[in-house]
Amino acid sequence: MNRSVNRIVNRLVILAPNWLGDAVMALPAIADVRRAFPEATITMAARSTVAPLFAMVSDVDGTIVLPRAASVMSPSTWQELGSELAGGRFDAALLLPNSIHSALIASRAGIADVWGYRGNWRGRFLTRAVAPPSGLHQVAYYQHLVNVLGCANGSSEPRVNVSSAAREAARRLLTEASWDGRAPLVALAPGAAYGGAKKWPSVSFAELASALAADGISCVMVGSAADADTGQDVARASAGEGLLNLIGRTDLTTLAGVLSCCRTLVTNDSGAMHLAAAAGVSVTAVFGPTNERATRPLGDAHVVLTHDIWCRPCMLRECPLDHGCMRGVAAGTVLNATRRML
Repeated sequence: MNRSVNRIVNRLVILAPNWLGDAVMALPAIADVRRAFPEATITMAARSTVAPLFAMVSDVDGTIVLPRAASVMSPSTWQELGSELAGGRFDAALLLPNSIHSALIASRAGIADVWGYRGNWRGRFLTRAVAPPSGLHQVAYYQHLVNVLGCANGSSEPRVNVSSAAREAARRLLTEASWDGRAPLVALAPGAAYGGAKKWPSVSFAELASALAADGISCVMVGSAADADTGQDVARASAGEGLLNLIGRTDLTTLAGVLSCCRTLVTNDSGAMHLAAAAGVSVTAVFGPTNERATRPLGDAHVVLTHDIWCRPCMLRECPLDHGCMRGVAAGTVLNATRRML
């Protein structure tokens, strides 16, 4: 261990990233921490949207669900911060989010050692502040933090364990959605939480689904309730045959089960992309405004498709031009990549 964190830590809490994709990309760093503290009790503190992820992670002993963030701009609300972690239950806290809010949670909880990246005016709350690097993949970004803290880095590929119960629940849900239990399944994730610019056109997803249906393959759309309109657009534009729609019908655990029942996933840059890869499912991902070098799924089993255009990656939520980065990725190109995954 690096002398910066060589004190005995029996009870460690790790504050998780708030987005599913980021939380999945943090798993290799969490595995590094587990190897460095094999006897410690490691608890994740996470928002309700990502907390179920950590039940699929053997390196974690438990999870605390954090409430919706109180405003850090109003000192009158600070008394609400950290109550879930207070009471002397933790010797140290590792902050994976870069927010001052996460630092205030640990500080208000009275945790003696607080580790994280420096920045966002939170240095005074950290007992070990690490200078943030630039130009790294997000997985490497999290692993760099724990490495500087003294935890040797291992594999960079996130992994989750999908239980047999989750797989069985997924199969029941798929059967209810008219899957015959025999046709090969391909998952489609046409939505994106970040904004419309990340979405490959619905008509392209529909063209892909129709072509796969002609091959005897059933496609199942997955996503959150916020993706419902996008899913309906895909359904209207497709022939409909063999296209199942589970958008808004899965929790995180069941989503992992559904993905595990599929041969592959076709997706935008999304949380589902990272969850599928971590569950051992091959991924074909279409990237447009975001930087694939920073957030692509890691491993040789996955394909990332882009269309070279002068304005990408712009990182904008909505395209002010003609969405050429995404429209330029042809459905036939994605179809060929998907067929190679089957």
